[in-house]
Parts: sequence; C-alpha cells; structure tokens
Amino acid sequence: MKKKISLLGATGSIGLQTVDVIGAHPEQFELTALSAGRNIGKVREIAAAFRPPLISVMEKSDADTLRAEFPDITFVHGAEGLEEVAAGSGADILLNSVIGSVGLKPTLSAIREGIAIAIANKETLVAAGDVVMAEARKRNVPILPVDSEHSALFQALNGEQPKSIERLILTASGGSFRDLTRDQLQGVTLEQALAHPNWSMGNKLTIDSATMFNKGLEVIEAHHLFDMPYDRIDCLLHKESIIHSMIEFEDTSVMAQLGSPDMRVPIQYALSYPERIPMANPQRLKLEEIATLHFQAMDYERFKALALAYEAGRTGGTMPAAMNAANEVAVSQFLAGRIPFVRIDELVEQAMEQHQTVKEATLEAILETDAHTRQIVHSMIK
Repeated sequence: MKKKISLLGATGSIGLQTVDVIGAHPEQFELTALSAGRNIGKVREIAAAFRPPLISVMEKSDADTLRAEFPDITFVHGAEGLEEVAAGSGADILLNSVIGSVGLKPTLSAIREGIAIAIANKETLVAAGDVVMAEARKRNVPILPVDSEHSALFQALNGEQPKSIERLILTASGGSFRDLTRDQLQGVTLEQALAHPNWSMGNKLTIDSATMFNKGLEVIEAHHLFDMPYDRIDCLLHKESIIHSMIEFEDTSVMAQLGSPDMRVPIQYALSYPERIPMANPQRLKLEEIATLHFQAMDYERFKALALAYEAGRTGGTMPAAMNAANEVAVSQFLAGRIPFVRIDELVEQAMEQHQTVKEATLEAILETDAHTRQIVHSMIK
C-alpha cells in the first residue's frame, strides 16, 4: 500500500529533494498535500506533475490564481492553510521541511491527528522539544529524523539498546569558513558565506552551517530525539561529510553511518522506514577514491555559536526558543545585507543574556518568548 505524504516547504531545498524521492517511487509514495511560500512557478510544476488534492501557498492572491489554473485541486493559503496541509490531508506521514519556528504549530496539529512526523525543521524541536516529544509519546506518534546527522544516529541505533549508549558524536563539516580564524571573519561576504563546500542547502541552513549554529541546533535536537543529556553529546569536525554521525557504546564499540553527502538518502529512509528501497541515480560511496578522512576536535571558542547552543540547551525552559528566534532574525538581517557576518552570534548572545528563562515552558510561553526575542533583536539592529 502506498504511503500518503504531506509535505511542508515543498519548494525549498529539502522539499524539492523530497519531491524527487516521491517521483522516483510512485509505487511506494503518493503526494497528497503540500505547502509552499511564494515560489509559485515551482508550485505549478509540482501541481502539474503530481496533482496533489490539497495545496497551501502564502498569499491569497496566489491561491486564487492557481485555483483557476488547477480546478481539480483545493488551494488554501496562510497559516490556516499550513495547518490544513499538516493535519487535514489524511496523510500517513508529514514531512516538515519549512524553515523556522513557523513549523511548530503544524507539527503539533499533525501529531494530534496521529500522523507520523518526518522532521527536517530543526527549529520545531529546538524551540519546543519537550512539548513536541511529550505530545508524540502521548499519541504514540513516531518522530522520524530527516537531518543527515540524526538519521545516521537513528540508523546506528537499529537493533541496539538505548541504555548501552555512552555518547552521541555529531560530525560537522565546519561550513564555508571552517579554515578561517574569528579575526579573519571580519568582512566576509554573503556570497562567500553561501558557498558551502559539501552540501547543497537553502540559504538559511547554509548560513547556520557557516556560523555553526546549525550544529548547535542539531545538538538540541539530538537531546530530544534520543533522550540524551548534553554532557553525552559531542561534536567532531569532519570536513569530508562522509561519516554523518557516530554512536559510542559502553563497551567502547563505535557505530558510524557513512554515505555520500546526498540529502535524498535520509529523506527516503524516513519515508520508507522501517524498509529500505533502492535509490534512484545513486551517488555510490567509493572509499578507495576518497582514500583519507580527517577529524579534528571542536574549537568552541572559534565556533562560538555552538557553545551558545550548548548553553541554551543546558539552561532549558524557554532559553532555546530565545536563542533560535534571535538567530533567525540575525540570519535574515545578514542575508538582507543589514549586518556583518560576525554580528550574528553577537546578537544571539546579547539576546540570551537579556532573556528571563521560564523553566516550565508551555507552548504559550515558548511562542511569547519567540515573539518578544524577535522584537529585542530588531531593536538592537536599529
């Protein structure tokens, strides 16, 4: 029986690769609903190829235009449309690949409908991991990781007892500026920041990789996904991005998951789990051609953003939501050319210093923290 897939963020990097996976396996998957922002050209292409019954876009005017072009498809828009795609499409799996905390409410709505979650939206678990995981446990809904690092950990744990884990080891490419000192980051350009050496990702993720906030968000995600304390989650610089992550067990054995840097692999595994299916146009890993892999201890003074993420995670409560909101605003301002690259983690640190943490974070407290922190960071920039 085909799995029905609902896709949030269909026109982003992960979303388009998810569409590729679904299209390569029509006997396995059916795209039943999707959401997109303003890339209406891509929406038209996907709608024509897959004819999903339900599509949400950001603007009402775009929904009206598309409705006239595709009368057999229901078009909705805005935040309500996002919720409908997430929870009202009758999907088996929701793959959430939107960028930012906007993915939180739709994820919770889908969980409450008993829909399995394939999570590629880091901010949902960073800002509200306790709330989301508690709701998933209550409803017995699986949360399947799509990030390559968390998928690697998930795969390495297959057949293993979680109690036997000594530590999780997340690998990091180091991003666009991995060979530069902090002093050398002064004056780096947006074009340089967007030139990731290994992965093809959206702009926000690429900037997060360059600052290393991306890895920090993944540390907090791993804490929630695998119920692991922060002092047993380590990061290791690994420039080739061939080993996606590792688990060290209490008997000193280390289990690693390897593969070419191709996001279709973890996407497909999340959709097909617990089965594996062939990969269309695979990028086979040939270790004899790579020959050498490099590893380096993480420098937490150089990659200040990663240290801030550990601090936010250990503080808990609403602090991760504050850190995430501050980073989203700072990155958007860098992408818009309003602040220099080195200002990103400075703004996040200042916002965290000002934040009054609420330890027992409800959804309402998290959303309030998100909104208030964004206002603070915007005022700092002004």
